[in-house]
Amino acid sequence: MFTGIIEETGKLKSLGGGRITISAKKILADINIGDSIAVNGICLTVTSFGGDFFTADVMPETLRRTSLENLPAGSLINLERALTLSSRLGGHIVSGHIDGAGKIIDITAEKNAVLIKVTADKEIIRYIAVKGSVALDGISLTVADVDENSFVVSLIPHSMSETNLHTKKIGSFLNIETDIIAKYVERFVAAPSKQGITYDFLTRNGFCTNPG
Repeated sequence: MFTGIIEETGKLKSLGGGRITISAKKILADINIGDSIAVNGICLTVTSFGGDFFTADVMPETLRRTSLENLPAGSLINLERALTLSSRLGGHIVSGHIDGAGKIIDITAEKNAVLIKVTADKEIIRYIAVKGSVALDGISLTVADVDENSFVVSLIPHSMSETNLHTKKIGSFLNIETDIIAKYVERFVAAPSKQGITYDFLTRNGFCTNPG
């Protein structure tokens, strides 16, 4: 589990043969084989490491759903170590399981902010809500606007400078993870039930106070 607060940007050294190698500094301080690292938002498991790099296995399904294969060697990669019980949840709950890749279709400066518009499949857009949370390449961001085919996020200068987003252009692809809470709510509401959601059901589960 992650927060979407990027700790550092590493560099893609190589990707091929089911393995990715990334150069890094900060996250190597306490790294161990088997640790989970969010790599551009993708939860990967460390399989080996050295003084200035780590490697992880990458499944074909990961390559199909993400933007990794589109990245040339030397690309900046957002990195975040998994949460500990003492960590602050500065962003939002991020699982590291990517829903798909979206494409940047517009970048607009607005005073000290930058608005980035991303188009994505409707199966992804359905979980995007204005003022809700979304993770782009592992970065926790707030949605500023959404329509049937795209959504907009607003970035402060810190988010641009401390992540790989300052390297992105119109046409660049980003990994998208929608809010995990939205998925569970949809699953819960859609689950077959003889009773359905009633006032009594909500009261029993602590959502309402029984006046009687």
